[in-house]
Amino acid sequence: MSRFTDDDLHLFNEGTHYRLYRKLGAHPAAGGGVDFAVWAPNATHVDVIGDWNGWLGGTPLAPRGSSGIWEGHAPRAAADHRYKLRLTTADGQRLDKADPYAVFAEVPPATGSIVWAGEHAWGDGAWMAERAHRARLDQPWSIYEVHLGSWMREHGHHGRALGYVELGHRLAEHAGRLGFTHVELMPVMEHPFYGSWGYQVTGYFAATSRYGRPEELMALVDTLHQAGLGVILDWVPAHFPTDGHGLGWFDGTHLFEHADPRRGFHPDWTSFIFNFARHEVRSFLISSAFSWLDRFHVDGLRVDGVASMLYRDYSRQPGEWVADVDGSNHDRDAIRFLQQLNTAVYGAFPDVQMIAEESTAWGGVSRPPEHGGLGFGMKWDMGWMHDTLEYLRREPVHRRWHHEQLTFRAIYAEHENFVLPLSHDEVVHGKGSLLAKLPGDAWQRHANLRLLYGYQWSLPGKKLLFMGGELACPGEWNHDDVLDWGGASEPLRAGVLAWVRDVNAIYRRHPALHRRDCQPGALEWLVADDRDNSILVYLRHGDGDDPPVIVACNFTPVPRHGYRVGVPRAGTWREILNSDAPLYGGSGVGNLGAVTASAEPWHGRPAALALTVPPLGCVYLAWEPAASADRAADGGAGGAAR
Repeated sequence: MSRFTDDDLHLFNEGTHYRLYRKLGAHPAAGGGVDFAVWAPNATHVDVIGDWNGWLGGTPLAPRGSSGIWEGHAPRAAADHRYKLRLTTADGQRLDKADPYAVFAEVPPATGSIVWAGEHAWGDGAWMAERAHRARLDQPWSIYEVHLGSWMREHGHHGRALGYVELGHRLAEHAGRLGFTHVELMPVMEHPFYGSWGYQVTGYFAATSRYGRPEELMALVDTLHQAGLGVILDWVPAHFPTDGHGLGWFDGTHLFEHADPRRGFHPDWTSFIFNFARHEVRSFLISSAFSWLDRFHVDGLRVDGVASMLYRDYSRQPGEWVADVDGSNHDRDAIRFLQQLNTAVYGAFPDVQMIAEESTAWGGVSRPPEHGGLGFGMKWDMGWMHDTLEYLRREPVHRRWHHEQLTFRAIYAEHENFVLPLSHDEVVHGKGSLLAKLPGDAWQRHANLRLLYGYQWSLPGKKLLFMGGELACPGEWNHDDVLDWGGASEPLRAGVLAWVRDVNAIYRRHPALHRRDCQPGALEWLVADDRDNSILVYLRHGDGDDPPVIVACNFTPVPRHGYRVGVPRAGTWREILNSDAPLYGGSGVGNLGAVTASAEPWHGRPAALALTVPPLGCVYLAWEPAASADRAADGGAGGAAR
């Protein structure tokens, strides 16, 4: 009996069937055996070969009308049987392909698909019930980005790789203890080449078997949810690899990819580009997104390589690309696909977020499609990342000449809903670790690193830190190795770890630091132009009665005492964080817990205070209506500082 209704076929062929994983692929039947279905409109014959038929005789599938879908039943096939699809092309070739809709695959370098009948008993009901609130842009988002294979192993560098279940428990403990709100996993979709970090996907519905079975990935998500952590997955619709068992040349034709290499082949990644104009390809990709949100309970997708999708001339020389029908370098097919994707996802899952990795000045990435945007919920702010790291690489004596690299972001900060990323891309390929980028002796490098995180966490926008950044790892990330956990107890490195924990806690605790992350008026400059001292002072605003927070950053190793600042309110401003506190490995320069602002106009504001801004450090001060019991609640977050 067919799994497809006429409505299924109609929606698939018009590009609006978003749950194809319930129809296509391999599905164990209630009465035994397995139902198979695949889209291969240009094949002349399709067999399923696998463990139950010796990989020889095959189980033939039959075409379903003119839909391009082939389907059939294998009575002797069963759960955990390996299989492939053998397609005969119009010119008589035989192509053995992995199932594009498989949920489970062999461990690479093997390339077969596996019939999956697993299940997971979810225990994250409380998380799912309140997920809509946590997903709001006025809630704190502090994201810990992880590559599962190199995050942690049993017994360190040469130890056993951990599976999904063990990783889930250890991630929940580590990220939870540090106060992150979300864990973002670099792609866990099946990929043949480990060195691609998962960004060359062959199995758009399959959890990579390197770390276990699909239900074990579900258990990882469940564990993180029960620990109060959301889960974001990296997802790659921009391109796919050319491996013979994959999607390329699937039925002897350019089915998933463009035939013209000027549109269908990516020069940067030597991979194929999806034909986003094809209805069935859009159904395939959006169904993939839905499958992770639906079956795996993930809380958002970070969409990789959006910039490469938007521009037809991305990384191409003249003559290597074809203009769109309007003569521009924009890819209207990809734009419409992204708009359709985001509209569909938010329509079905209003309690998740879609996040774009988009590196250009394209307007409206996080604007709704009905207003001309792409429809994402958030966008990575790559400009902030590049400017900030370039600035901080400089010796402090030279920073005064590049002050605009810090202040330029204010021009565009309210144009999108931003995530401020310090991601994996910044600590590989000879770029060095974050710590290694920074100048000075060991103390100064660690102080600079604490200053970087304090600055990042205090700006409007959500936060992202790649694994190892919290450990102040001295060496750059290597996917074939594991993080340097052994040295994390060294005093300066332990201080950075404690700083990340406390800056996360203050970010979450004070609404002024997160409630307007993606709204206008979140930041008010108090001192923006003191390039001679390389100092920034600004006010973070929340909503209504949220007490404001002052942040002062000193990008030189010279402490500034009695630094006069005009502020909007007289009274007590309590120092709630100080990156120079001894607790974090600092020198202990600070404000003795609080500063009193006098009702004396200064720089156009009704009150003034005299700050001590520590060397290569930052301080956060929260306004108090009066000295109150609140002091006890937040006291100690920054340690004692003189």
